[in-house]
Amino acid sequence: MDSKPIAKRQKSGSTIIWLAYTGFLFIEPIVEPHPYIWPKTLAVFAIFLIVFFTYVNTCNKTIRAWMIAATFLLGVISIPFNGGGETFFIYAAGFFPFSFASTRKTLVFFAFEAVTCLAEARWSHFGWTNAVMAIFLILIIGGGNIFFAQEKRADSKLRLANEEIEALAALAERERIARDLHDVLGHTLSLIVLKAELAGRLIDQDPHRAAAEMADVERTARAALAEVREAIGGYRARGLAAEIEAARRMLDVAGVTLILDSAAESVPSSAALTAAEETVLSLALREAVTNIVRHAKAKTCRLNFVSEHGHRRLLVEDDGEHPLRHEGNGLRGMRERVEALGGHVSLDRERGTRLLIELPLRPTETAA
Repeated sequence: MDSKPIAKRQKSGSTIIWLAYTGFLFIEPIVEPHPYIWPKTLAVFAIFLIVFFTYVNTCNKTIRAWMIAATFLLGVISIPFNGGGETFFIYAAGFFPFSFASTRKTLVFFAFEAVTCLAEARWSHFGWTNAVMAIFLILIIGGGNIFFAQEKRADSKLRLANEEIEALAALAERERIARDLHDVLGHTLSLIVLKAELAGRLIDQDPHRAAAEMADVERTARAALAEVREAIGGYRARGLAAEIEAARRMLDVAGVTLILDSAAESVPSSAALTAAEETVLSLALREAVTNIVRHAKAKTCRLNFVSEHGHRRLLVEDDGEHPLRHEGNGLRGMRERVEALGGHVSLDRERGTRLLIELPLRPTETAA
C-alpha cells in the first residue's frame, strides 16, 4: 500500500481540525442575531477559508506573510459587527511563529495584536472581557506555537544533517571500494598476466609446466573473484606474513629477487597488529610489489620491517626505473589509508624507488 496518500489524508485531517477555532465566529450570530450579521459573517468566513488553505498549502514565505496580514485584517474588519472576529487574531498569532524564526519579531507582533484588541474594545461593542480573553488566547496559542515552530525547525536541520551524513558516508564507501578494488585487482591481474605470458613461452618448450602455470592462472582468477566480493563487503587482508609470501611468489615469476632483511623475517603476529594496521600494511605492500612488477624493470627488491622510535616502519626498495612520476590511484589510496591511522608515507625515486610507511605505535607498545 502506498504511504503517500495515507500521509496526505492524515495531513488534511489535522489541518481541518485547526478550523475548530472558527466556531467563535458564529456564537454572536446565533445568540444575538441582528440585521445583516449572517451575510457578513459568512462572507468573512469564506474569505478566511481561502486565506487559511492558501497559507497551509504553500511554503513561500512571502505568500505566507501576506496571508497572515490578511487574517489580521479580517479580525480588524469583522470585530465591529461580530465580536467572534477575535478568532482571526488568534489564527494570525498561531501562523506567525511558523513563518518567522525570530522570537523577538513574534513577540512584537503579539503585542501589536494585543493593542489592537484593546483599541477595538474601546471603540466598538467588542467589550473588555472579550479583549482580555482574546489577548490570553493569543499569548497561550501563539506562545505554544513558538515552541513547536522552533522544534520543527530543529527537526528539519537534524534531518538535513542526517541526509548529508548519509551522502558523505555513501561517498566514502564508494571511494573505499574504488581503492580496494584497485589494490586487490591490480595485484592479482598483474600476476595473471605474468603467468599467462610465462605459460605462452613454455607451451612449446615445457608443456607440463605450461599446463601447471595455466592451472595456477585459474586458481588466481578464482581468488581474485573472492577478493572482489571481500572488497565490496569490506576488505580484510589475509595477513602481513601471507602477503610477504605472495609478494615473493609474484616477484619470482617476474624475475625479481626478494631480499628480506633480518628484521623482516620476524614479522609481528596478528596479535601485535590491529586489524586496521595489518590491512593497511598488507595492501601497501601489495601495491608496492605490483608497481615494481608493472613498471620498475627491477632485478632486486628489498623488504624491511622494524619497530623503533615510536613508529612501526615498512620499507620497500627496488633497483629499477619508474618512468611514472605522478601519483596514481594506488599510491593515493595507500596514502589515505596510512594517514587515516595517523601515519605517514614517503616516496623517493632518486635511485630506484624507496617507499617508507610509518605507523605510530600504540601507547601500550611504546611503554613496553
